[in-house]
Amino acid sequence: MLAQQRQQAIHEMVQRLGGVRVGDLVREFGVSDMTIRRDLEALAERGLIAKVHGGATTLDQHSTDEPGFAAKLVRQQAEKEAIARRAAKLVAPGTAIALSAGTTTCMLANLLLDVAGLTVVTNSVPVADVFYKARRADQTVVLTGGIRTPSDALVGPFAVNAIRSLNVDMLFMGVHGMSTHAGFTTPNLMEAETDRALVGAARRLVVVADHTKWELVGISTIAALHDAHTLISDSGLSGTARDALVGEVGELVIAD
Repeated sequence: MLAQQRQQAIHEMVQRLGGVRVGDLVREFGVSDMTIRRDLEALAERGLIAKVHGGATTLDQHSTDEPGFAAKLVRQQAEKEAIARRAAKLVAPGTAIALSAGTTTCMLANLLLDVAGLTVVTNSVPVADVFYKARRADQTVVLTGGIRTPSDALVGPFAVNAIRSLNVDMLFMGVHGMSTHAGFTTPNLMEAETDRALVGAARRLVVVADHTKWELVGISTIAALHDAHTLISDSGLSGTARDALVGEVGELVIAD
């Protein structure tokens, strides 16, 4: 396959899936890691894709653009892992927690598999799958029903009704964006409603959001910044953003 043909195929995959990983492309096309990286660089220079650490994603620039789970999974992996590790320290054995949809919350789920007596409420198919595969008899997982979104969240009236009948100690919520004027936002109107129900069901709200979420605004607000008891972000968060957030959220935690 010529380089031009391969790049066209890669572009079509990114458009179809929302995001791709370098390793998957290497296996798909049978070429070297370096060749794939050059292909991605060429596509990015032409403005066809967004090159991210470990792969590439579609270009999302609007308040209603909603990348898929696979697309978000290749973004800021190191930062998300650091955030997840700090978040995991907040979870004690025997507690009831909720995890919203998102790649950071999915990473957190993997770190909670050894926490005894945990009850987990989630509207995320990947998060539930992490716990189901572990098959721990002392852990209870409640997966809401609903309509599945591109981010693999179950949303809508069925999810909202199920969540409103529950009470949890802590909610770990991933967000699409955060800003002083719009608060925590999402590009999906139905997901916003479901996330608001999760916020209402929790005694404590912990938002997990890497630094790229700052000043990114989705079409629908989930909660105001001051609703967050704790916000865990990473060291890439600018000084200006930190100053703004310290005056709003209950506690700002920076994960290195």
